[in-house]
Amino acid sequence: MKRILFVFSFFLMFSCKKKEENEKDLYPETKQTREQIGQVLFEEKGNCIACHLVDQKVIGPSIQEIAKIYKSQNGDLIDFLKNDAKPIVDPSQYEVMKTNFAITKAMSDDELKAIESYILSQSK
Repeated sequence: MKRILFVFSFFLMFSCKKKEENEKDLYPETKQTREQIGQVLFEEKGNCIACHLVDQKVIGPSIQEIAKIYKSQNGDLIDFLKNDAKPIVDPSQYEVMKTNFAITKAMSDDELKAIESYILSQSK
């Protein structure tokens, strides 16, 4: 009986560790950082680049401005992208952003975390 418990504990320990390792890497085969993956998602899958540039306002605020405000106000960018939080950067553009929530709500939590990492990495 002790052997069975030991073997079970052994397998349980290693299965949990593998899950944690996999959760760290959204796409481990690409060897990209979370920020790099977030940038790709931001520019391609999310098409966020159509309204948000790194250092200048286009339709929406710049990525640097978003990062600065979310960091200073301890905002939850992922909740905003899920449409679960109110806008804190430029509420006047909220109606324009609403059309994109269909895209961001369909993303996985890991994808949203990657986008958040990319945006927050752009703060100055």
